[in-house]
Amino acid sequence: MPAPTTTLLIEGSFEELADELAHYVDNLKKTHGDESSNIQSEIQPLLQDDKKVDTLKKIVAASSVLNSAPEKEFVAAYNLLIHLVHQSGEINTFLPRICGHLSAPITSSPVNGPGLALSALSTIFNTLDPDDDVRYHVFLALLRVVRSASAFDALKSQLKHIDDWIKEWDISEADTRKVYMALSDVAGETGETDTAYEYLIRALRTIEAGAPASSPEARGLALKALKAALVSPTHFDFQDLTALDAIQALRKSDPTYYELLELFTSEGLDDFNDFKDEHDGWIESEGLDAAALNRKMRLLTLASLAASAHQTRSLPYERIAKALQIPKEDVEMWVIDVIRAGLVEGKLSQLNQTFLIHRSTYRVFGENQWREVASRLDMWRTSLIGVLGVIKNEKEAFIQQKQNEVRELEAKMSGAGLGSGGGGGGGKRHRAGAQVAAGGAGAGGAGGDVDLE
Repeated sequence: MPAPTTTLLIEGSFEELADELAHYVDNLKKTHGDESSNIQSEIQPLLQDDKKVDTLKKIVAASSVLNSAPEKEFVAAYNLLIHLVHQSGEINTFLPRICGHLSAPITSSPVNGPGLALSALSTIFNTLDPDDDVRYHVFLALLRVVRSASAFDALKSQLKHIDDWIKEWDISEADTRKVYMALSDVAGETGETDTAYEYLIRALRTIEAGAPASSPEARGLALKALKAALVSPTHFDFQDLTALDAIQALRKSDPTYYELLELFTSEGLDDFNDFKDEHDGWIESEGLDAAALNRKMRLLTLASLAASAHQTRSLPYERIAKALQIPKEDVEMWVIDVIRAGLVEGKLSQLNQTFLIHRSTYRVFGENQWREVASRLDMWRTSLIGVLGVIKNEKEAFIQQKQNEVRELEAKMSGAGLGSGGGGGGGKRHRAGAQVAAGGAGAGGAGGDVDLE
């Protein structure tokens, strides 16, 4: 959708244009077998009495037939209808119904129909003022068309405006949640799982300021978000979920799900296996991908193992194999996977059968992690104090060295002066003699003033 606001420039009075559109609608209806359609005649007395709203009620009621208009006439017909609606001054009365028509299939063009509908809806959206909340309803209709046509790519470039639009529309938390959920559904159906999850989380955040966190709607969204996060191949940080009130409410309503979340937040593979034994068959019954969960838990376990080895900065293959419950020959494959997931950085030493860790990610940043940070800061502080001490000592030694060099130079200069004079009186006679000699040189035309003092 282009930047707002667009103006439709259509020549003609309201009466002329309404008569023209009514005639077009009658012809379309008759083309499709409705010989009784006579909208043009019905609106004539209304136009004479300047009853624009009543006139448009009849035209809009029959306007669903525009979906059967030929492709080359479709956009022009809807643009004319949109223009008349704006002329009526009753936008809220008519635009929702028109958006409903555009959300339905375009029968004249099954292939290009979604594109035609999106074009008309975009025109409606852009002819409205930015702060007009009718835009909210138009946008939802647009999302329905995008979803039915699996055309999420056509919407991607506009996602950066969503939050600004919502602020301008000044809609309720419930309506905001509808927008985010519609976006999440559209993205999810087209394989954009990360984007779908992002808007699902945004929808959950609106519950904190609106509906109770334990409401049926909140529970449904919380479970949907949790399932999406658990099986996602790219999502490994679950603290964004645990911070939400709706997720915390699952502790009471769905304790098994909450227990599973806690496992993936901070525990390891052994604990996950104990959970599966305790709740035998539960994962499968809930429609969760057991293989995906096992893989993710192994990656998270390896990430925790790497984070716990921050002092030695290395992990032997044997330790990794034991923690992940895999053959030793599979260790390198899992290390490569955890690096690709962005959880750990390092390199493999096949010679030493060791994984050398450069950086690791903490799954939970709690009290123990803060203590470790404090410990590292103390070490850095001690190191920096040592470095500053060395710099200070070197600076003092440099200054002392320069002072010694200056004193030595002064002593040499002083010693050189005493040796050439041969005593106080001799020095004076020497200077006088020098002046005479200089004068003699000047008489010869080759000298100048000389001062040896």
